[in-house]
Amino acid sequence: MNRTPHCPRTVAYTMSRFPKLTETFILIEMLELERQGVRIEVFPLIRERAPVQHAEAQAMVDRAHYAALLSRPTLEAQIYWLLRRPAAYLRAWWRAVRGNLSSPKFLSRALIVVPKAAYAARRMVELEVDHVHAHYATHPALFAYVVNLLTGIPYSFTVHAHDLYVERPMLGEKVANASFVVAISEFNRRMLIDLYGSTAAERVIVVHCGIDPTLFRPRERRNPNEQFTIVCVGSLAGYKGQRYLIDACARLRDRRIPFRCLLVGEGEDRPHLEAQIRDLGLDQQVILMGALPRHRVSKVVREADVMALPSVVMPNGKMEGIPVALMEAMASEVPVVATSISGIPELVRDGETGLLAPQRDAAALADALERLYADRELGRRLATAGRQRVLQEFNLERSVSQLRVLFEQDWRSLEKRPTVQPVEAS
Repeated sequence: MNRTPHCPRTVAYTMSRFPKLTETFILIEMLELERQGVRIEVFPLIRERAPVQHAEAQAMVDRAHYAALLSRPTLEAQIYWLLRRPAAYLRAWWRAVRGNLSSPKFLSRALIVVPKAAYAARRMVELEVDHVHAHYATHPALFAYVVNLLTGIPYSFTVHAHDLYVERPMLGEKVANASFVVAISEFNRRMLIDLYGSTAAERVIVVHCGIDPTLFRPRERRNPNEQFTIVCVGSLAGYKGQRYLIDACARLRDRRIPFRCLLVGEGEDRPHLEAQIRDLGLDQQVILMGALPRHRVSKVVREADVMALPSVVMPNGKMEGIPVALMEAMASEVPVVATSISGIPELVRDGETGLLAPQRDAAALADALERLYADRELGRRLATAGRQRVLQEFNLERSVSQLRVLFEQDWRSLEKRPTVQPVEAS
């Protein structure tokens, strides 16, 4: 690709939906990359339209490249590639269809992803994009894979949770053709190596998601005589396990512990959780706060005595990766209680940086919460160690710097390869 002199290196980011309130980690990663000197172009598959949006997202939204499936630019892109690179265009369709035949859901979405990727590929050549990075190994990684087939622009992707644990159409092929693959945990890396052997071992690198510790400073000490406040931040979805926290709250009430529990988030499980709260007579203690913007979430967390996240593994394998909400609470020096699944123990070390309970065990969860209620000094020790853990291993600047180095290594390796003739983008 012919580059304009002095043009900064450019990475195109793709994700399923943008801006998505529950995926703040993608937004802050892009913003930090730009702060570190990398130009970012955003190519979401779908424009998310929600009543609540993080203020920092608007600037990215304003310059994002959204493409409607049934639009003239998308149609023109199909004709463009069919005329200029017919073999590559047809190969992209063949591989996407063949690779997703086992899953009707994935196949139907692949039929949307390929034409959108064709549009994006044309724009990326015009924008002199050097690399494509996708968040999630499912449709966003397919999008990046198709762009690579059409243009030769190298790609990578980050593997999080359900995109690895539930369905994996084409994942081996996506891994094999990527410059590198980012796993957010050692748990994920080991799983990929178990699945794809040496191919994954050569390409998969652990880069933890990170948070900005300057935005989550240690909070002031609370008066032990105040009401014990539990907060849980996460989508109201089965794998987040809020139902077990509500059961634990009923046990705390029966033990005559004065508390309130604030559930921050929205989702499909809301009606079931409302019914559970009502049936257990916890209307005054357990409050569903709905979705909140980032600054309000931070305020709620800082005013809590403990963050509880009772994540579980669903029957289909769906589960957490390493929840960013836990990192944010720990950075604020709020003690955390979580479950010992997936990569969570890499962040929350039981008895050292937080407390861990077995999944689906409301009694153990209640015991951990009561322990922090009764021993505030323990909570302070765990909170202090938790913040240090985040500063050392889950720091946004550090994590993004690791990612930037991976991009730079890929660019240097490309410069040593034989030159590929650019595709005209006029």
